[in-house]
Amino acid sequence: MIRTEGKVPTPRNVGELEKRVAQDEYANGETLELEIAQCAAAGEMSEYAVTIEGEEQTTWFVWLLVSCCTISGLLFGYDTGVISGALVTIGGDLGPAELSDGQKELITSATTLGALLGGLVAGAMSDWTGRRLVLGMADVIFIGGAIGQAVCHTVWSMIGGRFLIGIGVGLASCIAPLYIQELSPTRLRGRMVVLNVVMITLGQVIAYGIDAGFANVNSGWRWMVGLSMVPAGLQLGVLAFLPESPRILVRRGNMEAAYKVLARVYTTATPEQVKRKLSVLHATVRQSIEITDSTTFWQRLGSMLWIPANRRALIVACGMQAFQQLCGFNTLMYYSASLFQEIGFNQPTAVGLIISGTNFLFTLVALKWIDIVGRRRIMLWSAPGMIVGLALAAIAFYFMTEHTGNVLVTGEHYSQVWSAIVLLSMIIYVASYASGLGNVPWQQGELFGLEVRGIGTSLATATNWGANLIINSTYLSLMAEITPSGAFGFYAGLCLLGFVFCVYCFPETAGLSLEEVRWVFEDGFGIRRSKQLRERKQAMRDGIEGKVEKERRDEIS
Repeated sequence: MIRTEGKVPTPRNVGELEKRVAQDEYANGETLELEIAQCAAAGEMSEYAVTIEGEEQTTWFVWLLVSCCTISGLLFGYDTGVISGALVTIGGDLGPAELSDGQKELITSATTLGALLGGLVAGAMSDWTGRRLVLGMADVIFIGGAIGQAVCHTVWSMIGGRFLIGIGVGLASCIAPLYIQELSPTRLRGRMVVLNVVMITLGQVIAYGIDAGFANVNSGWRWMVGLSMVPAGLQLGVLAFLPESPRILVRRGNMEAAYKVLARVYTTATPEQVKRKLSVLHATVRQSIEITDSTTFWQRLGSMLWIPANRRALIVACGMQAFQQLCGFNTLMYYSASLFQEIGFNQPTAVGLIISGTNFLFTLVALKWIDIVGRRRIMLWSAPGMIVGLALAAIAFYFMTEHTGNVLVTGEHYSQVWSAIVLLSMIIYVASYASGLGNVPWQQGELFGLEVRGIGTSLATATNWGANLIINSTYLSLMAEITPSGAFGFYAGLCLLGFVFCVYCFPETAGLSLEEVRWVFEDGFGIRRSKQLRERKQAMRDGIEGKVEKERRDEIS
């Protein structure tokens, strides 16, 4: 390769910087870092300034990191899904002969309230303690909550155990995706986060399977809620061997430890290339470090509103999380067994397993395509399917309950045809949800700059659980007040509003580095800007790969 001698002129923009690095014009690492910092300060930065051949490959180290982190997703899914089967088998074990609708809503909503509070503090706490320690705290809380539920004998002690579990769920749901994002190569980041969602859905499948297995066991619900301590203990043990996020290490000034982590993530890189990766990372987070060191927490919290780029990122993150919950999906996770029992299915827990299985299988679709198709396009393709599924359910409920005054009556015999159509509509809805909305909002960490990433993800996660709390605490009342048909029609209307939000406010972030996404929001919601940046990066990548291929052919000849 040809190197230019002497001083390299300052690049006018990131495109010129990328071109020079591709031509290997930088013999001096300090010069490269200085010019990367200049581009970052101007609002432009690209990780393609340092491209490593084969960096899209996943190494055993990355798989180990992600596998351990996704146990949090498994716990999240299990503890939110297991209550569906537990509610129909508790019977009189907690005092009352049967749990009332109000008691069921309190038991269910306690988890959501705990998750709201846990999610609200998780991100900001992790900025101070690091991501790994917060995950460990979540595991300890999971274990305590599982034991508390398994041995309780009153409704209020069960509510307390569910609240404690909720705090763990809130911590894990915020930090696990964030930790994975900061440890994953850019080109694989979306897919790695989706693995966490895959584990959430797998946790729900396992929960339904265990519910079905213990449904006819005396006090079997105690086993259902208590078994979550097993994966929590496993993750707690493995966390001791995992590294901290390299971005947190850089912010703490521990460059040597950050270098070691990057070297294990990018095993195909030469030492010089890893140093360049670290230079890119250091330069692009330097501004975040300066802001963090010169401001208080409350000033950074305020900057989420009065700095336009932060405010737009927050609107998108919170809007997507609200969309995920207000569509009503988690009512199926919490109440599906009760719902299917009321409409005439003899094995409601087993039917609920079909729903959770659909959720798991179609999450694998997102795992395959989220980094290829992109977040925005997946949302625009899948959201209409959710609307169709919910509208079909509303129509089926209307005709199925005509003879009972459009309300569900326990013990009443309903048409098997309409019951089957309800199940079909739920499958369509869940398949569409799992392909897009179930995954995309959890990419929230990539929307924020490092100095406010913890705060931003906390606020977005709290929005998720706040909306979840509203939906789950009103579901049974809504079904009674406006009829099942009206309730599912209402959820379909909320999905339509969410779809419109995606069309006008949600930019594409696939293929962009965590630092580049921030630049997207500098002027508006960045739908057009993100498209231009991704096209330029793809052209640059094609050019670099073409150059490498040409050099190989020249060497052969």
